[in-house]
Amino acid sequence: MSDTSTDRRPVVTPSRVVAALCLIAPFVAMLWVGSYGKVEPTLIGIPFFYWYQMAWVPISAVLTSTAYFLVRREQRARKGGGSA
Repeated sequence: MSDTSTDRRPVVTPSRVVAALCLIAPFVAMLWVGSYGKVEPTLIGIPFFYWYQMAWVPISAVLTSTAYFLVRREQRARKGGGSA
């Protein structure tokens, strides 16, 4: 009953690994409070605790976009039969 052409098991590829790391990085950075739970260094008078978290907003957007484009590019390559 198992036809190999319709077998849809997940495939681990370098693109998917990089995409997963891009999506995991912001979570790890924000959950590891001990790494940024301090006042110094300040940036224009803003304690490190606050500006570090705010810096991760655009960083997370860039990482999420990167993950999206990597997965989308891989899906297009699979549908196109691998021809670029």
